Amino acid sequence: MAKKNSFSQMYRRVSGKLLSTFVTPQLLGESFATDKLSTSAKEQDIPAAVDAQNGSSPAQPVCYILQNYSRSNALVLDSETRRLELPAALDSMDSQLLNEDASIIFLQQRAQRNNFYPNNYTFPPRLLRLIEVLEKNPELDIQLVPVTVLWGRAPEKEESWFKLLVTDSWATPSALKQLVNIGVHGRQTYLEFHEARSLRQMLNEALVKYPNLAPATYIVSDLTEYLAKQREVILGPDLSDRRNVVSGLIQSRDIQSALKQEVIRSNITPTQAEQMAAGYLDEIVSDYSPSSVRVFERGLAWLWTQLYDGVEVHHFQTVRELAEKYEIIYTPCHRSHIDYLLMSYVIYKRGLMIPYIAAGDNLNLPLLGQFLRGGGAFFIRRSFKGLELYSAVLKEYLHSILVRNTPLEYFIEGGRSRTGRLLRPRTGMLAMTIHSKLRGGGKPVVFIPTYFGYERLMEGGTYVGEMQGKPKEAESIFGLIQAARKIERIFGKVHVSFGEPVFLDQMLARHNADKIRLTSNDQPLPEEASAAVNAVAEEIMQNINRAAVINPVSLLSLVLLSTPKHALDEEVCIKQLDIYRRLVEMAPYDERVEVTSLPGKEIIGYGLKLKLIKRVHHVLGDIIAIEDNQAVLLTYFRNNILHLFILPSLIASLVQHNGKIIREDINSVIQTLYPFLKAELFLKWDADHLPDVIDHVVEALIGCELIMDDGRGTLYSPAPNSESYNQLSVLATPVKQSLERYFMTLALLRQRGSGRVTSRQIEDLSHLLGQRLSVLYEFNSPEFFDKTLFQSFIGALTQLGYIRLDENQVLYFDEGLINMADNARLVLDEDTMNHLQHITNFSDEEVIAAIAALEKQKSRRKRNK
Repeated sequence: MAKKNSFSQMYRRVSGKLLSTFVTPQLLGESFATDKLSTSAKEQDIPAAVDAQNGSSPAQPVCYILQNYSRSNALVLDSETRRLELPAALDSMDSQLLNEDASIIFLQQRAQRNNFYPNNYTFPPRLLRLIEVLEKNPELDIQLVPVTVLWGRAPEKEESWFKLLVTDSWATPSALKQLVNIGVHGRQTYLEFHEARSLRQMLNEALVKYPNLAPATYIVSDLTEYLAKQREVILGPDLSDRRNVVSGLIQSRDIQSALKQEVIRSNITPTQAEQMAAGYLDEIVSDYSPSSVRVFERGLAWLWTQLYDGVEVHHFQTVRELAEKYEIIYTPCHRSHIDYLLMSYVIYKRGLMIPYIAAGDNLNLPLLGQFLRGGGAFFIRRSFKGLELYSAVLKEYLHSILVRNTPLEYFIEGGRSRTGRLLRPRTGMLAMTIHSKLRGGGKPVVFIPTYFGYERLMEGGTYVGEMQGKPKEAESIFGLIQAARKIERIFGKVHVSFGEPVFLDQMLARHNADKIRLTSNDQPLPEEASAAVNAVAEEIMQNINRAAVINPVSLLSLVLLSTPKHALDEEVCIKQLDIYRRLVEMAPYDERVEVTSLPGKEIIGYGLKLKLIKRVHHVLGDIIAIEDNQAVLLTYFRNNILHLFILPSLIASLVQHNGKIIREDINSVIQTLYPFLKAELFLKWDADHLPDVIDHVVEALIGCELIMDDGRGTLYSPAPNSESYNQLSVLATPVKQSLERYFMTLALLRQRGSGRVTSRQIEDLSHLLGQRLSVLYEFNSPEFFDKTLFQSFIGALTQLGYIRLDENQVLYFDEGLINMADNARLVLDEDTMNHLQHITNFSDEEVIAAIAALEKQKSRRKRNK
């Protein structure tokens, strides 16, 4: 017997070494290395029960679970477990109670391949023996570790004969196919360890749930279902090729109905209408290609190495846990064209199917468009108002994606932010998603808000130009080549942080829309569902901000842009950076917020390396200043994290401006101003929770010695010209731009009078005045007069009842609005307020002339485009 076992072990070692010359498996899972996104064996998700084998505590026996019988899979698994210094899969389970010659269980045996539950099904003999041992020895437990092994990662594609040889699919491969797999996919073999399961616990569950069945029936069924789900999470659902998708959609009931309506509406023949629909689908539909994805993977791995110092990913485990049971819809913010590529790469490398991505048709360029389609992109027009057939086709395509449980991605803002702030959400795709789910089918939907944090942007110079009035540059091959020339430059690190999920079913129930059922794609959304759309959009935006990353560049930008000359003594700057980090630790905005671990001195070194700041040498001490022509661009990175510091900044401003102030007044002013800051910055707190949050931040400011408490409810600032006072003044600055915008708009309303101006006129005038007011600063900051900020403020005033609009959009208000404006005296100094009041004094003729000038600007920009 010993001789037989010895021969068996030698055979396995020789076979394993031979296989390793052709096969290099890649590990999938949560914790692959963040540096350059390279894969490191020591940083994989190894189940805790397995990893404990190397610890000091007594370990339980481990047995690996594979779905189908396969010698090559067993050898790959054995090789990887040995490389990772885990219990080897093909070593014996040899102890006083166990006597097995290997530590692997195949759920389907050799004779049962290609059949899930044949009539002559026999349970895995090793599993039966292990169950028998546990039944006889109550003190013993065995850890089962399910493992997925994939040869290639291509989802099955209909009408593709080549898949029979080279594509990993849902059927167990034959011996011939497996040999071809080894030859073709040896370097594209993937392996993932899943969470360990207690055989003892599963045995007890079987006895409780199904007392009349053999425990092995429940255990095999549960493990088989689990591994099938994990396989779908990685490979995605079966896919039809593009031609079949187009053909099938045109024959669908809803598009056929839309075709009939188009025939009548446009007075065309049915054939012409069908050709229009086919043209729209050809324009829209993705053409997912595993080969394109593999090219993307290799190309992007090189790109990140050339472009960035590293890509760090946070909180992905949440996504991994949800992927099995939910239809995943990624809803990231949009900072750069790199977002598309980075998101898919991160998801793919961590073992999930990449999503289908809704991309603007401006990216559907020759050659590039087809390549992006191969990576999962489908293209939609920016506007299709009045194109009923196009709308019907797009809705039906989106519905087909969701029903088949294919992961989806779209940018909730619609376009890229030019200011670094989150834009108001565009709810078109979101409304279509919710409409589709109300038609039924598919898994429950979960939205995954995602935050991108850059330290430099390839499009940075373009953004500054566009904010200063230059027309938006259209995408082109030439533009992409120009951008590619920057690849030699270093752009620091990139952070991808996955936020708190938003569950659609919960949001529908909250708005009494969970019982609504729609039968066709041309039915309008009921009022309750429309309310749910807006609520989901708002929560996604808030959750993106809750996942923010405070990186060295954003923190430097926040500090230096808050100083009059955008410069600080180096030692003072170091202390300011450190105190901000301490403040965030003492009063964290959210548990998902990530903060740079670099101390202030190293943050300055990092900024110097990226050439965003400079050191000015001086005999009395070096000065840290923003590099020439970088100030406007750094507002972008400051705005990425402005929401995290806005409440501490407001409290600091109140204390610093007034010298001393009672806590009740702080609460009163913040309660008044908070709704506008919340609308502008997508802050997460409800008004009911605000008092507790204010108290928490106040205590943190006291702990950082930025403000003081007399013990009787009065807060006061440090002595003027002290180090703490100067630190408080810097912290107080970021909120003031928002407050100045608010007061300027209120002063303008007050000057024009109730019932004498429309909301559009106020927005235009505020925008023009903002341009003038920005001259108050050391640099002309275009983001200060961003028109969307004034629109947000007017919208919040309307929602809160301070103003009302008639059918002609004329604004009406009462003394309540005037009283609110008077609160500004607690925050803004007299000179600023007098200046704001002065520049808002317009005659009717000046108003007309100013708006006419703005309209000319708009017309000129359109012509330039």
